[in-house]
Amino acid sequence: QVHLVESGGGLVQAGGSLRLSCTASGRTFSSYSMGWFRQAPGKEREFVAAINWRGGTTGYPDSVKDRFAISRDNAKNTVYLQMNSLKPEDTAVYYCAAAPAHYSSSYSDDYNYWGQGTQVTVSS
Repeated sequence: QVHLVESGGGLVQAGGSLRLSCTASGRTFSSYSMGWFRQAPGKEREFVAAINWRGGTTGYPDSVKDRFAISRDNAKNTVYLQMNSLKPEDTAVYYCAAAPAHYSSSYSDDYNYWGQGTQVTVSS
């Protein structure tokens, strides 16, 4: 079992930055790949970023590439999402998720555990 808790969301102006954190319980965090997803009102959940178990491989969709960066600290059981140059269209609830695999994945079905989400609102 992995319990995930996100933090760091909030209200920011367009062009600003936020860093989200997701802390996991359990002693097997380092064996999981981690991902960030987001869901805006009336829209489907979408992939934002993923990182493999060791942190050596990351992946992003074109919509956030070069603006967002995922990283992890296995000693702290924490994964981060640094978000720069934020746009109003980035407004959503952001969820972190854990997949019992060593490879990073953009597919939500690969993830077994999900956090409760943290709201990010970007004003224009």
